[in-house]
Amino acid sequence: MRTLIDRYIDAYNRMDIEAMLAAVHREVIFENYTAGTLGIRTVGIDELRHLAESSRHLFSSRRQTVTGYSEASGTAHAQIHFEGIFAIDLPNGVRAGQSVAMHGRSEFREREGKLIYIADHSD
Repeated sequence: MRTLIDRYIDAYNRMDIEAMLAAVHREVIFENYTAGTLGIRTVGIDELRHLAESSRHLFSSRRQTVTGYSEASGTAHAQIHFEGIFAIDLPNGVRAGQSVAMHGRSEFREREGKLIYIADHSD
């Protein structure tokens, strides 16, 4: 599963939505949690495509780096360091050109050689 995850993250870092989606199952579930609260959930490749396309413009550059990895019972856990530079001003006061860096973790599951479940967690 690690090779598949690396392919997905590499495509994410390059902002290549088609390559990201090539790594996911058509029935993929994506969830994003902040401080333990579910903020975003998509079901199916079309919803994930919409999310990816609508949020791509937020960053002029972004990079996820896997800093730790484990796999057990069909589930992979990756420790992630994220860095990004905002491309636009946001309503919360963040300005274009401002950078962000944070640590988080992601959980992945695979079905039929594709990622079926992706959950990103940050504090």
